Amino acid sequence: MDALIFAINAILPIIILFLFGFILKHFNFFDRIFFNQLNKYIFRIALPALLFYKIYTIENLADINWDLIAFSIICLFVVFILGLISVLIFVKDDRKKGVILQAVFRSNFGLIGLPLAESIGGIAAGQFVAVLFAFAIPLNNVLAVIALTMFQKDDQGKISIRLMLKNMITNPLIIAVIVGVVVIVMRGFMPVVGGEIAFSIARDLQVFYKPMTWIANTATPLALIALGGQFELSVIKSLAKDIIHGTLWRIAIVPGLVFTAAYLLRNRFPDIAIALPALIALFATPVAVSSVIMAHEMHGDEQLAGQLVVWTSIGSVFTIFIIIVIFKNLGML
Repeated sequence: MDALIFAINAILPIIILFLFGFILKHFNFFDRIFFNQLNKYIFRIALPALLFYKIYTIENLADINWDLIAFSIICLFVVFILGLISVLIFVKDDRKKGVILQAVFRSNFGLIGLPLAESIGGIAAGQFVAVLFAFAIPLNNVLAVIALTMFQKDDQGKISIRLMLKNMITNPLIIAVIVGVVVIVMRGFMPVVGGEIAFSIARDLQVFYKPMTWIANTATPLALIALGGQFELSVIKSLAKDIIHGTLWRIAIVPGLVFTAAYLLRNRFPDIAIALPALIALFATPVAVSSVIMAHEMHGDEQLAGQLVVWTSIGSVFTIFIIIVIFKNLGML
């Protein structure tokens, strides 16, 4: 019963804010133009601020369990490749391929990873999630740009490597992640005076840092509201096959593969009880809300992206519950 409550508490707030946005649109409180403009603000300002903030707040990279980090990164790459093979075989529309591929590997780790992991495994699990942020969030964003760009064609009808590289370099989310990583690396070389580092953005530049955190805090709720405002019930039938494809991968196939591997390799990870909640947060949560914003900005099928967020959010309540129950019975949680 506790496991079900964990899953519900993690997912239900997402659904409530989504419904709030849907109601606002239904009663013409805001129109589609407003929600499109809101998407631009989220993608170019709020989400970059949020990613920088999450990475900046990582305090110590010295005590990293490299085996578990390596396992997580390898799993992300394997899932990406398997998802790519799947969309190449089963999806014909190029605008949908990248969106479904993004749904396969890109979870809502940044939004609910920390609270979900701490609910399952306590403070120690939350600390491991914070370290995993520094690796998983940059990789997820780079792979997302590749997924949404690799099926775009140039004037000769060929896949444009140049466009893919340009989108990676100019993507606001990737820029924010790189800046965040550079800052925490530089922090490690700062001299320590009186038990504290000589210079800290959070301490010495509060006049800028505090507004940045406020802006960062707007990203998640506004992204969910915008998602609800752009949700269309009328497109479900036409997108049913693609919704099922992406949803099954996100909440069933990916967790099945990753957690089978984690179980088989459990003896190699002495801290598996701490790592498992983080792996659940990374591989079993629904599609990232920001995937819709990126699909919109990078000319993917944003309606399909929005549908995948909604249906994976609903379905993951049950699959997360099942995963937690299984691993508790195995004595690994």
